[in-house]
Amino acid sequence: MPSPRGLTIGRLAAVSGVNLETIRYYERIGIMPAPARTVGGHRLYDDNHRRRLTFIRRSRELGFGIGEIRALLDLAAPQRRSCEEVRVLAAAHLADVRAKLADLARLEALLADTVGRCERRRSAPSCPVLDMLEAPLAVT
Repeated sequence: MPSPRGLTIGRLAAVSGVNLETIRYYERIGIMPAPARTVGGHRLYDDNHRRRLTFIRRSRELGFGIGEIRALLDLAAPQRRSCEEVRVLAAAHLADVRAKLADLARLEALLADTVGRCERRRSAPSCPVLDMLEAPLAVT
């Protein structure tokens, strides 16, 4: 996969499925280590960078935030491996995901009801969707 001299940022982006600007951002915030540089200043990544970037991308796909990813990367280090600490972090994330799903279910029900009322009143003087959007927010 990597050439003897390493992967360019463009090649790393292609093999990892991560935009090259995102790779630069991850380097700036410190979750990707700085790569070696050519004499001309071009970045050269190795297979460790590719594996770490894949880990970060998969973590983002699962909805983990940057802070959580930092913690996971720390816990993934060979000397720090702690399944229990990872479980606690993942369980907290799972609770957040479940809360978001519940919020989305409530949103889906509200929108379905509103759209349904709209379909029954094709030529009404008011529009239920617009009325809902103009109504003050209910504080919960």
